[in-house]
Amino acid sequence: MSAPNFDWHKIADEKQEISFAANGIAVMEAAGKKFCMSSIDGDLYAFAFRCPHASGFLADGWIDALGNLVCPLHRYRYNIKNGRNTSGEGYYLPVYPVECRENGVFIGFKKVGFFGW
Repeated sequence: MSAPNFDWHKIADEKQEISFAANGIAVMEAAGKKFCMSSIDGDLYAFAFRCPHASGFLADGWIDALGNLVCPLHRYRYNIKNGRNTSGEGYYLPVYPVECRENGVFIGFKKVGFFGW
């Protein structure tokens, strides 16, 4: 069931349409926002396109053996399920909910109010 505080955007008709690069990361766009996706054990996860530390392109990173996203610039690691920084620097990676429904794959972006909050 979809959370009411998100705007949902269809990104694919089915999971198999999402094309992952050799590093296991796909670059996608919805509602004018660029983001990355990866899959762990068949589940899809969406996260920011740029690293919160130094704006490195996360699509150029990789997923390590523990399922963490590794930024290509400084090797900071993030859990793509919850956005937590697992290498200890204290940054937070924006993550977005993904839902696979009968009518497609959807990503949720937080709703913003009239003034952007």
